[in-house]
Amino acid sequence: MKKLLLTLFITFSAIAGAFAQRFAYVDSEYILKHIPEYAASQKQLAAMQEQWQKEVDGRFGEIDRLYKAYQADQVLMTADMKKRRENEIVEKEKAAKDFQRSKFGPEGELAAKSTQLIKPIQERVAKAIQAIAENDNIDMIFDKNSEVTMLYASPRYDKSADVITRLGLKPGVFAK
Repeated sequence: MKKLLLTLFITFSAIAGAFAQRFAYVDSEYILKHIPEYAASQKQLAAMQEQWQKEVDGRFGEIDRLYKAYQADQVLMTADMKKRRENEIVEKEKAAKDFQRSKFGPEGELAAKSTQLIKPIQERVAKAIQAIAENDNIDMIFDKNSEVTMLYASPRYDKSADVITRLGLKPGVFAK
């Protein structure tokens, strides 16, 4: 009987402790829509993307025209002429793909410009979220628009140092 009461007490204590934590969420999309700098940066990025896409389309259009001209003239060409025209088309296609990658690739100019414009806005939003969490005594804030992204967690719930100690290592050797 004492074991049952002790088990029930521990269970209810754990449940009460879990409910003592305060959670909240934010809608990052909604927040960003209300930031004028974000809308301006999105317009700027869209204009850059449109301009570069036209240039990419123009380059590939030229390659298509060269290829069609090559096909039409192929019967009249010598083997040497064919080889030169084929190499010209291949080189132009390679240059067009390199240009496309330099503008739109993961490390391209569009991604770099997006980071340059959006990162300061994201940092401001993160600071605001942290301030609200600290003022309202909220332990964790999640983003409604992503898959369980924790935007803020109260440092008092960070058990990283305890895990490191438990592993027999010294916490604080490496900075976070």
